[in-house]
Amino acid sequence: MTRARSTLDGVPTAMNARYYAQRASMALIISEGTQPCDDGQGYALTPGIYRDDHVAGWRLVTDAVHEAGGRIVVQLMHTGRIAHPLNTPHGRTPVAPSAVRPSGVMFTSSGALTMPEPRELTKRQIWTTIDDHRRAASAAIEAGADGVEVHAANGYLAHQFLSRNANLRHDLYGGSPLRRIRFAFELIRAVSEEIGADRTGVIISPGNPLNDIVEDDAEVIYQVLLRALSPLGLAYLNVGHKGNEDLLKLIRANWPGVLFLNRSDADLKTRIRDLEANLCDVITVGTPALANPDLVERLRSGVPLNVADRSTFYGGDERGYLDYPTAEQVHS
Repeated sequence: MTRARSTLDGVPTAMNARYYAQRASMALIISEGTQPCDDGQGYALTPGIYRDDHVAGWRLVTDAVHEAGGRIVVQLMHTGRIAHPLNTPHGRTPVAPSAVRPSGVMFTSSGALTMPEPRELTKRQIWTTIDDHRRAASAAIEAGADGVEVHAANGYLAHQFLSRNANLRHDLYGGSPLRRIRFAFELIRAVSEEIGADRTGVIISPGNPLNDIVEDDAEVIYQVLLRALSPLGLAYLNVGHKGNEDLLKLIRANWPGVLFLNRSDADLKTRIRDLEANLCDVITVGTPALANPDLVERLRSGVPLNVADRSTFYGGDERGYLDYPTAEQVHS
């Protein structure tokens, strides 16, 4: 859940630490998307995890969460072509599997701007990017995180490699499904080898058109990806579900480990029914957790949920970030 409230240099602050600690009653906190390198940043004011000051900032967060009794993993998110040079520390053109400009605009300090045509990654740059993720995962553990989640969803870099409209390559990283999954597989394997498979999760979003992604072969590409990932023994697979029930059942049948499920836009009763139907082992939530720091207690007691203020989602101060009341505060 990107909130765009880190420093300009991507350093988490005491305000961020308090935000996460407020939500420590969750079974597991998956952090906002966190860039593993300069080229991985797409949005302004998002956190990084590749410099010493990033590690120190995240240590504030993990210490606060652990002191409150919670657990947290850092989500490694390389946005690839969904970026603009004005939002990055180096001002370079974004990178991608192929030089295919995405539709849409990116919000920057100069307003909403068209995203540029990205640079196609060379093979050597692909290997460097994979190594960036490996080192970022190590840095997250150094910062006290309980693990990492590799972002291979929502139209960002690893998802771009999976998609035929963003990946037009003709080498070992493009073309057939087996080649299009190669980047995601090698990246996830490198992270799991660095910090341990039991500390490594991955998020996918089969068929999600977000950020100009077309997946007309989702049933095929994700079966190939899951066959490659299954032997790694990862901590979990997190599925962002977009309504293809047959594909969800196929993923459940083909994944041997723990399955997280985010049925976005569904109410919590519907999500809980997914647990009862054995479609997943864990349900994940975004906006309800953003607006309800005591979501667990509210569900147990039946107290109505706070309504999220969308105008404060991205950027700003404590308003819409730290000031959502708990049920106890409302009734005191």
